[in-house]
Amino acid sequence: MIIWLNGTFGAGKTTTAGELVKVVPDARIFDAEQVGYMLYHVEGLPKVRNFQEWTPWRALVVQTAFRLLDYVGGVLVIPQTVLIEEYWTEIRAGLEKEGIPLRHVVLHTDQDTLTRRIETDTIETGARQWRLDHLADYRDALPWLTREAEVVDTTGVAPARVAQIIAEGSGG
Repeated sequence: MIIWLNGTFGAGKTTTAGELVKVVPDARIFDAEQVGYMLYHVEGLPKVRNFQEWTPWRALVVQTAFRLLDYVGGVLVIPQTVLIEEYWTEIRAGLEKEGIPLRHVVLHTDQDTLTRRIETDTIETGARQWRLDHLADYRDALPWLTREAEVVDTTGVAPARVAQIIAEGSGG
């Protein structure tokens, strides 16, 4: 099974993923961004704004998840923002084709909370402006995200409680 934590930057995906693996048996985090970082080292790929634009990233995420689950079993928690509906549809279809059960959860919070979280993040300070610049992309994606996923509001909710809410809904 995969629990995919979607949502904009600052919604709490990484922190919630860390809490989720504590409460869901046999769960582990798969950071799909690492697949993108790997592809950055391949010479000759077209220049892109975001590695998700590369078709191989989407296919490799599906295949890596499939192979990991085949190897270790359990649950993969994937904290990864995907705001392009076409990309999500491709990933979801690939996971379905491989027979992988999927729970798609969007972590959502209000604009003020998002901005505060991003501006006060002391870990990824270099990504601060990039994250702020993508808040509009998230707002634009929200209509399809709410159709495709369960939305969990993280406003004023501790990450451990958010993880518990998600775990309770996944049989964990």
